[in-house]
Amino acid sequence: MTANELRNLYIDFFVKNHDHKAIKGSSLIPENDPTVLFTTAGMHPLVPFLMGAPHPEGKRLVNVQKCIRTDDIDEVGDKSHLTFFEMLGNWSLGDYFKEGAIKMSYEFLTLDREKGGLGISPKKLAVSCFAGDNDAPRDEESFKIWRGIGVSEGRIAFLPKKNNWWGPAGQTGPCGPDTEMFYWMGKNEAPDKFDPDDSLWVEIWNDVFMQYNKKTDGTYESLKQQNVDTGMGLERVLAVMNGVDCVFGTEEFKKVVGEIRLLGSEYYMSDLSEDSLMYERIIADHLRSATFILGDQFAVTPSNTDQGYVLRRLIRRAVRFGRKLGIETEFCRKLAGIIVENYGDFYTELRENEEKIFEEIAKEERQFSKTLDVGISILRKEMSKLENLKDSGISALEYNFCFHMFDTYGFPIEMTIEELKSAGWIKNEKDRKSIMEKFDECFKEHQKLSRTGAEKKFSGGLADHSAEVTRLHTATHLLHKALKIVLGDHVAQKGSNITAERLRFDFVHPDKMTEEQKKKVEGIVNEQIKNALPVSFAEMTVPEAKAKGATGLFESKYGERVKVYTMGDPDNGNVFSMEICGGPHVQNTSELGSFKILKEESSSGGIRRIKAVVSGPKSF
Repeated sequence: MTANELRNLYIDFFVKNHDHKAIKGSSLIPENDPTVLFTTAGMHPLVPFLMGAPHPEGKRLVNVQKCIRTDDIDEVGDKSHLTFFEMLGNWSLGDYFKEGAIKMSYEFLTLDREKGGLGISPKKLAVSCFAGDNDAPRDEESFKIWRGIGVSEGRIAFLPKKNNWWGPAGQTGPCGPDTEMFYWMGKNEAPDKFDPDDSLWVEIWNDVFMQYNKKTDGTYESLKQQNVDTGMGLERVLAVMNGVDCVFGTEEFKKVVGEIRLLGSEYYMSDLSEDSLMYERIIADHLRSATFILGDQFAVTPSNTDQGYVLRRLIRRAVRFGRKLGIETEFCRKLAGIIVENYGDFYTELRENEEKIFEEIAKEERQFSKTLDVGISILRKEMSKLENLKDSGISALEYNFCFHMFDTYGFPIEMTIEELKSAGWIKNEKDRKSIMEKFDECFKEHQKLSRTGAEKKFSGGLADHSAEVTRLHTATHLLHKALKIVLGDHVAQKGSNITAERLRFDFVHPDKMTEEQKKKVEGIVNEQIKNALPVSFAEMTVPEAKAKGATGLFESKYGERVKVYTMGDPDNGNVFSMEICGGPHVQNTSELGSFKILKEESSSGGIRRIKAVVSGPKSF
């Protein structure tokens, strides 16, 4: 089975068999969630609708969502961890609940391929349910549904909250028990008794039942709108369907891994070592993630902050592990080309942005290669200066070299250790551990400071609909239109990030704005705030939105029906802004108080960035 076959099979099953509407996956860059850098799950773009807002396409939805998670980036290199992955998901927004979701899941897993399912034998499946605690009771309902469709009691495990509970995403909000499905990867028959700790049982699907709301006092209440949020990792299911025990053995990775082995052929020689397997998986994963980030509809390029920092780290780790395989020539652009070829038919934005992808990856690789060369030169020079301290032991170098080289020059700790070992500073394993312990101590302190800064910066919340965020989100519509008026119709939104303190708005424009242009934009926005324009929305099809002149990333982002927000009175022909959007909005522009641009700067080539604030209404 190919990835495209799996995507289409999944979508078709829910559309044709169970009346779901297929919706397009969203950007990797969240528009209205300041708490995360990337879209980490299929539910992320749908939070407003899970919270009760009506979705233009109805209550039953299905899609494929591209996601990035970097929490365990250092775990990449084994058989299953990935930073970029695709999530297959079906959604019920106040429609079917546990019985419907479980039966649909089982049906898709076990139905023959000719009937639209995966054709997995029930003998290879097991499930888990929530065991219950002081917050919520044991999920007997899910247990009874699984038993009713034929799953034996021995194949059902009750597990605690850390295993079978989702959410809330922040400190408060929607949450609930989940039920997970497992596939037996062993060559022998699956045991009658399901042991969740047996690594041969691999989780392939998760049905989340959002039936509670966690309140600020830590207690739980039942939700009026109960939702279903399911997630099936495409790569893991693809591995299962193709009988391989590793996601890197699927067709999505084969060509990339094959090219890596050609480039590093001298290193590989004959048999593949565990180290070489780990290195090639890291390179393949990281460059796939980097390619998708660079190819996204919202502009992100390598930098030292936010998403750009993660992107830079991914590319640089790929280069570093390429060197470990003996690949000294530039190789990242070539591998990115294979990735675009693999995915470009389904994710058309990759082909549309391929020149940008190739240019930025090659530029970052060249820049980091120079960093490595400079770092080695600096390191060797410093070691030479301290040569007389070598006999005193490695402690003379721990702090001065290792973390300083990493923090100041971006020089990887592993390469510092290799140089120190070659120069005779590291004499045994005890010396190496001593360096790593001190480095880890410094690095944790560095992370603590970074986290503190991030918490101050991203002080909103998942799908934060607070008054402050709602006002700032509304202000981006006025800002967008004002920029078009002052700078020209070429201006188009390329991303936004909103916290409770400020808005950040990226847009297409080749030049730095003049002081006069910034004042004009501020003046236009404040004039519309003073005009007290009513804010309303209507649901319509994409062609209807286009015909009315609404602004939006039409083909690449939205489904058949969309929400169009209007600022002004369309009945009187007094409309200032009309834009497709799913975020929170005020009811009248007067609620914004006043608008001020704090900063205008470059974000990346041809992309400018504005940071701005609103004062809020006088009565606030």
